[in-house]
Order: sequence, then structure tokens, then C-alpha cells
Amino acid sequence: MQNMSAWMQALGGFAIGVIAGFAVRHARLCTFGAIEDSLMGGDSRRLRIFGLALGIAILGTQALVLGGVLDPALVTYTPTALPLVSILIGGVMFGIGMAMVGTCGFGSLVRLGTGDLRSLVVILVLGGAAYATLRGVFSTFRIEFLESLSLPMPEGTRADIASTSSLFLGIETRTFIAVIAGTTLCWFALRDPRLRRAPRLLSAGITLGLLIIAGWIVTTCVVDDFASPTKPQSLTFVSTVGKALYAGLQNVTNFTDFGVGSVFGVVAGSWFAAWRSAELRWEAFDDDHEMRRHLGGGALMGMGGILAGGCTIGQGLTAGSMLALSAPLAIGCMVIGARLGIAILVDGSPRDIIQRRWASLLGKSDPAE
Repeated sequence: MQNMSAWMQALGGFAIGVIAGFAVRHARLCTFGAIEDSLMGGDSRRLRIFGLALGIAILGTQALVLGGVLDPALVTYTPTALPLVSILIGGVMFGIGMAMVGTCGFGSLVRLGTGDLRSLVVILVLGGAAYATLRGVFSTFRIEFLESLSLPMPEGTRADIASTSSLFLGIETRTFIAVIAGTTLCWFALRDPRLRRAPRLLSAGITLGLLIIAGWIVTTCVVDDFASPTKPQSLTFVSTVGKALYAGLQNVTNFTDFGVGSVFGVVAGSWFAAWRSAELRWEAFDDDHEMRRHLGGGALMGMGGILAGGCTIGQGLTAGSMLALSAPLAIGCMVIGARLGIAILVDGSPRDIIQRRWASLLGKSDPAE
């Protein structure tokens, strides 16, 4: 019975991952690409799509909470103390890593499904770095130092917007916040006439939002009460990649996890979308410089994602759907890190950038003067 429940969650995760991988590949959607378009090109369309997904996820997830199906106290994104320092450092690290690779962990899985061997290397490095930070050689530093620098929440509340605002205002605010935040995000996306004429993007955003809700339902309802306790979860692609890598090195029972199933599902869904459109092809590194960049980016995303508590999907959509306080902090730092990473790739190393800025302040045209 216990094994059946665990396998059902893994199969549910696989099915959700297949749909996510197919939808995102079909729509050419990418979180880093959305950030880059907005920051560098002034085009916010893809960013609005993620806003649409978040709005739908908030409305559905909070309906589960208000209906008594999902308990926020059981979710890892709403602890009683907010690991502020860890989130800030990890978010910037993850953002820089995204820029170095050109996509996030979720995007790397999508690319892998199309035959991109560069993403295979990124996934292996990301998964190893994530697991080392989660439970391995870096875990002691993370737990005993970084996560000890946490901001405790007021007694009786957790690190989410709804419970903290309810305490300070003296009234229950969850319904109000969920409705206002969810509908505003959806309106912000749909008010763009260009998006209303882009059915692929719209369908991908709606699908992602619904899949976040589906993840909460599967990991809450498909549970054996007599089995080992498991926390409700939904889509995230840092710790789950590490667990999937670990599961592949151990025995088959380690695959009985929702997150592990979703990792393999995304690759399968992306493969099917690429096969359906005749876009499957092998791709590899052009040179050693590109390989070093991807290795470094994968390591930064693996470590940074664990410190930040998730990736752009895990924090941006899954934690965001729980109204977690960590979500805007982590995503904000990831955007900052991505912008820094873009600057480094375009303008050179941090040392070169500092030297040029210093030279400009001194009025020198040549930094060597």
C-alpha cells in the first residue's frame, strides 16, 4: 500500500511534467528569456505570461487552502522563520548561473528533451551541486550558518503574506489577498493585445498555472496515511534534479517521488513536442570556453537554487502560489543576478567592468593609464 501510494505520486509528477515540458517547448517559453527580453529589449510579453501563470496558481492554490484541502503549515515554503540571508545570496547566485547557461534548470530539462547535450552536462552539474548543498558536503555550512541567520515570524504566523497581514490587521485577509493578487496578475497579462493574439503563449501560461495547482492536489490527496509522512509539493527544478540524479545512482524505490517523476516528465514532454514539430537534433559545445561557462552556470544554479529555496518555477510560481514571503525576495534577487550575469557576458569579467567604471570616474579613456 505504501509503495503504491508513492508510485502514484511519482506517476502523477511524471504526467504533470510531460504536460509542462510539452507546453513550454511548444510555446518557446523560458524564464531567463522572459527576463532578458524585459531587461534588455523592453519586451515584457513572455514575462506577462509567467504573471498569468502565477495569477492562476494563486487563485487555485488559495482555494485549496480555504477549502481545507491544503495546509500551509505542512508546506516547506512557509516556515516559522524566514532564511533571509540564504535567500538573498542564493537568488543572486542562481540568476548569474542562469545568464551563464542561457536558461534555468527547468529550461535545461526542456532543452535536453530536444537533444541538447550541453543541457545534459548542465543538469548533471546542477543536480550534483544541488544535492551537495542540500544533504552533502555544503549542507553543514548552509544549515548551521546561512539558515541560522533567519528572521523569525511573529508567534502564531508563518512566512507567508496572508498569515502575517492577518496578524497585523486583526482580520482574516487570505481571501482578499488571493483574489486581488490573482486577478490583478491575470489582468496585467491579458490587457496586452499582442498576447491575446498569441495562443501558444497564452495556453502555456494557463497550463503552467493549472499544473502548479495539480501538483498540490496530487501530493495532498494521493497520500497513504500509514506511510512515511510527506510534505505537499508542486513543481520545482533544483532539489528535484538532485534527487533524480541520486535516485539514478541508487535503487529503483528512490524514483517514487513526485519531484523526481516531474523531472523525467519534463524531458519526455519536451522530446514529444520537438519530435512532433520535426525539431529534434543533437547539439554540443562549440568550444572549451562555452563548456566552462555552462559548468560554472550549472554549479551556481544548483547551489544557489538550494540556498534560495527553489528556482524561477519553484519560487516564482509554486512558492508564489502559497503567497510565501520568500517568493518576491528570491525572484527579485534572481533578476538582479541575471542582470549582473548579462553584464559580465557582454562587458567582460567583473574585474574588467570595475576597472572601466573606475577609469571613467577618473576621466581616463584607458584603464591602464
